[in-house]
Amino acid sequence: MSVQSKKTFAAVDYNGCSPKKCSPDNGVCAAVSACSHKVLIQIDGAFEPPVIFHDMCMGCWDCIEACPLGAIGIKHIA
Repeated sequence: MSVQSKKTFAAVDYNGCSPKKCSPDNGVCAAVSACSHKVLIQIDGAFEPPVIFHDMCMGCWDCIEACPLGAIGIKHIA
């Protein structure tokens, strides 16, 4: 019998995320810059919402603290 541990990672609320609102001049997500593990990126470029590579998220929560719109939160899965 194996027991899987619960995984906790950061997740983007795409309804609240808008790089244009938090960075009107350059569209760069503040949370992306704050992610020291480089698992949060704007794949499609400036002004696009970021994507989090959940499997690589270290749970440091720097991105949550950096997001001025509160669009990044903690997600738990079993």
